[in-house]
Amino acid sequence: MHKRPDWDEYFLKLAMLASERATCPRLHCGCVLVNTKNVIATGYNGSIPGDDHCDEAGCLIVDNHCVRTVHAEMNALIQAARRGHAVEGATAYITNMPCTTCSKALITAGVQRVVIFSDFHDTMAEEFFAKGGVVIDRIPMPGLEIRYQIKNYSSAR
Repeated sequence: MHKRPDWDEYFLKLAMLASERATCPRLHCGCVLVNTKNVIATGYNGSIPGDDHCDEAGCLIVDNHCVRTVHAEMNALIQAARRGHAVEGATAYITNMPCTTCSKALITAGVQRVVIFSDFHDTMAEEFFAKGGVVIDRIPMPGLEIRYQIKNYSSAR
């Protein structure tokens, strides 16, 4: 019998799955906003609606950052806002440590906890999270396998 993932592993696996939709080849990132063990919104890094994607048109680099994409955290916050879901007190499960701008947006939106398994380079997120009272939990990357069981119900007929 397999070990059932705990909640942090479960939601980080969902963030990993969301990251598979990312369209910027520089970094695939996924974010899942959760409150009381319920998913509020998900996001991944990709272009604005109607614009070319990096994996099609190439990255648009300014100051060593791709500005063509909207980051996963921003997309998750935007999706929550568009659907009228408050994120006050939520936990953000993110595949990578957020950039400085995304960390400030998460703090301002009221996110209280961030769970990651990978650090991001060149960011002041940790400093801002400390100032904003946001808890950062780093856990090992969840396993890549997804276990499922298919029952054969035809023999019960």
